[in-house]
Amino acid sequence: MTQNPFDQTHANMQSGPVSQHMNHGGHELFDIHEALSCTVAALNQALLFRQHVKDPELLDILDRQYRFTLDEYNITVECFKTGQDPSHPTQTYKMATGNDFVYGMKQTPPTKPIQSAAEISDQIISGFLLSAAKEGATGKATAALETCNPVVRRVLADSIPNCIEMAYELAIYQNKHHYYQVPQLGQQDMQQLLNSFATVGQPAMPNHTIQ
Repeated sequence: MTQNPFDQTHANMQSGPVSQHMNHGGHELFDIHEALSCTVAALNQALLFRQHVKDPELLDILDRQYRFTLDEYNITVECFKTGQDPSHPTQTYKMATGNDFVYGMKQTPPTKPIQSAAEISDQIISGFLLSAAKEGATGKATAALETCNPVVRRVLADSIPNCIEMAYELAIYQNKHHYYQVPQLGQQDMQQLLNSFATVGQPAMPNHTIQ
């Protein structure tokens, strides 16, 4: 007699409270696995690129971000495996530079793929680090929104601002060297967009009796 697949699915489902280390949903497991895999790839490639860095400032950024990301990766793995608080809370990443952007476009050669490893430059390395930080923020936000375990959800959510801060630091570095240029709208267009929304007060909610 062939077993009904729905009966097997029902047998595999758990009802009621489960232990902390099993307190994970299916979507959560897949999305966190993806986020952690992306972090591992970013750490590995940062370590490989490190030997090619020429600018001491970029090397300092890479090293600080690497150490911070590795620690954050470790505590995420801890709570993912156990469902409990990691060995220490999520830390806050702090940039070592200012936050001034240079606006406007400067004529530069068009970007194209490199043809050999000899062409690896600080522009390419900082661009990779920037992309990795942005992908980290996106991946962790996606995973956090699917996470059932409250501890893992909090660790993921707390780490997203750190990815944003790292990306911002790298964007400022790239902008300073004209690798990442920021165009601006004309003053009239900018002002029109800035004034395209208005604030309102809190409305007086009418009494509502639920039947």
